[in-house]
Amino acid sequence: MSRHFAFLRAINVGGHTVTMVALRKHLEAAGMRVEDTFIASGNVVFEARVSPSPAVIRRIEAHLHKALGYEVATFVRSGAELATTGAHQPFSRAELDRARAMYVGFLDTPLTAAERRSLQAFATDVDAFATHAREVFWLCRVGQVESTFSNARFEKALKRRSTFRNVSTVHRMVAKYVA
Repeated sequence: MSRHFAFLRAINVGGHTVTMVALRKHLEAAGMRVEDTFIASGNVVFEARVSPSPAVIRRIEAHLHKALGYEVATFVRSGAELATTGAHQPFSRAELDRARAMYVGFLDTPLTAAERRSLQAFATDVDAFATHAREVFWLCRVGQVESTFSNARFEKALKRRSTFRNVSTVHRMVAKYVA
């Protein structure tokens, strides 16, 4: 068995409230072997013999949709993938020091060249973007509420599902579960 990480969209945001106990039960009913949940925002640590296939992920999403009454996009990473994401630094130290926060957006597949260009259209004096593998890195130089960028705008413009986490959440998960 190896450790994997699921990042779920729409858990405890936008008026949807799900306790981690209930979420764990729903995921176990969908066949996942849940080890832990990390903060109450849809970060799930689970064990599996092999990395879940797209079909297994769709089954989990279908189960959550039925149980919760709304779509819950699910993005899965192995421990090695999460460690690589946590270690990736697409921005300079000076840029990071001047920014208020950096977020990681999880995707199903890497962005195409055309999608990367569309993403860069969101870049402003406030927001900068980079990509690596199946992740988008968003450097926010001001508070997130002051930015015009959002997960919803990203999904609408690129017609891609995603979920974003503060990079500090990724770092804390790597330190606790991978390192």
